[in-house]
Amino acid sequence: MTAYFLSDIHLSTIEEPNTHRLLSFLRSIRGPQDATHLFLLGDIFDLWVAGHYYFVQKYSTVIEELRRLQAAGVEIHYFEGNHDLYLEHFFGHELGLKIHSAAEYFQLGRFRVRLEHGDQMDPFDRGYIFLRKLLRTRFMQWLAPRLPSGFVVWLGERMSHSSRKYTSAVKTISTDRAVQVIHMHAMRAFVEQPFDFLICGHVHVKEDYALPDSDNARVINLGSWFDGAYTLKLTDGGPEWVGL
Repeated sequence: MTAYFLSDIHLSTIEEPNTHRLLSFLRSIRGPQDATHLFLLGDIFDLWVAGHYYFVQKYSTVIEELRRLQAAGVEIHYFEGNHDLYLEHFFGHELGLKIHSAAEYFQLGRFRVRLEHGDQMDPFDRGYIFLRKLLRTRFMQWLAPRLPSGFVVWLGERMSHSSRKYTSAVKTISTDRAVQVIHMHAMRAFVEQPFDFLICGHVHVKEDYALPDSDNARVINLGSWFDGAYTLKLTDGGPEWVGL
């Protein structure tokens, strides 16, 4: 078992350096001999909505690498973030990736792992929680792929900008507060259902914390590629950070 975890890359163009870093990493994986699992934990793109052709065309080189890995036998899971929504329309139906919109548990080798994007970590962020529920109503899931692509891009870019501004403001005000949210969420989740590792993203803070009174359970927040390109690699020997 060799699993890789990526989150909060926030690709906005195909020409940017982080896109090239991501492509180089994906191309280094030839098949299950290099990676049995690939977990995309949300906000891989700075904006992706449903299966609109605009996004499929814009990120075609990334899509082709994911298609190649899927065909080669690498098990790929994509967790929706707050910048990439309604992924089932394309990544599920067209590419055959396994799509998740909430936390899931996996048995990876000898480890029990809880995975999630992380945008539900703070129960006191009621404004975002309301928006998240609204965006995931049946009506919005029906409407999103039927809206004109131009309007989706216009609206999505403004929402994406607001989301980045909000996240940056929160991080600037208090990194300690962000870390506290991660820790408290992990402890609540562990009480609900124990795990060896909780791996998440969303909060743009890189964190690796051992939960007290948990028999060495850890929460690992992947941070973002704004602070450097890296992935988390998990084997039966444990997790390790890999710079890209």
